[in-house]
Amino acid sequence: MRIASLLPAATEITLRLGLRDSLAAVTFECPAPGVPVVVDTAIPPGLAPAEIDAWVGERAAAGLPLYELDRAALREIEPDLILTQDLCRVCALPAGTVEEALAEIGSAATVVSVDPHTLDDVLVAIADVGAAAGAHHAASQLVRDLTDRLAAVAAAVADAPRPRVLVLEWTDPAYVPGHWVPELVRRAGGEPLAGIEGGRSVAAEWSALQALTPDVVVVAPCGFGLDDAVAQAGPVRDRFPGVPVVAIDSAELVVKAGPGLVDGIEALAWVLHPARVPQPPAGRIIRT
Repeated sequence: MRIASLLPAATEITLRLGLRDSLAAVTFECPAPGVPVVVDTAIPPGLAPAEIDAWVGERAAAGLPLYELDRAALREIEPDLILTQDLCRVCALPAGTVEEALAEIGSAATVVSVDPHTLDDVLVAIADVGAAAGAHHAASQLVRDLTDRLAAVAAAVADAPRPRVLVLEWTDPAYVPGHWVPELVRRAGGEPLAGIEGGRSVAAEWSALQALTPDVVVVAPCGFGLDDAVAQAGPVRDRFPGVPVVAIDSAELVVKAGPGLVDGIEALAWVLHPARVPQPPAGRIIRT
């Protein structure tokens, strides 16, 4: 089977299912050296967070795409299974674009859309990808392993005080998270502030966020790794004097709807309850 993954989370799931040899196409963000890239970003490089926000807004208002699909390359690859999404057009190529491309190139590939809103939805998505790719056993085992790890964190923090946690999904302007991110905080033993569990990310005024008086602020800029999160944490510290500010590898542990979300919960749980949860590997989260 030739699998074209047009979503980083789907690539992560595919790799964790042991299907590296079946990957025939990926996106520019996917860690799969040697696999052809068929989705690239239209966002110019080197923009600051405020510039990215403005660029995305202008592009969306004009009805222009944020990602570019190499249709000729996809035709040559002739995938049997395409993994895509409709959850967030800012984060990845939407499924509608893929379906239009398949009609244009005359492909009969099976399309599976990975669109979770909660962590349980992520576990279902793993099972769905496994079923579509003929990896039922591997998917079932992966879901069991992740479920066991979640249960271990829940037991560790069950009777602990729950710090009030503000997660920032963007810092200029400020955005608070939706979808599964508030759930990550809750499962890690914290009380999420300002996010809409299962909903969408929304912009917020700094004064309103400061009025929430969080015990911890987590800087998790969408699509950025730990180094960029640390850099963006500086101005955030100035807005929350005396409040611990934490930076996390958001790209791998927070916004990508795959198995790495469980790593993210474990990392957050360690920050919130360091005496109860083992310290995660270096490079995932840091107190700034």
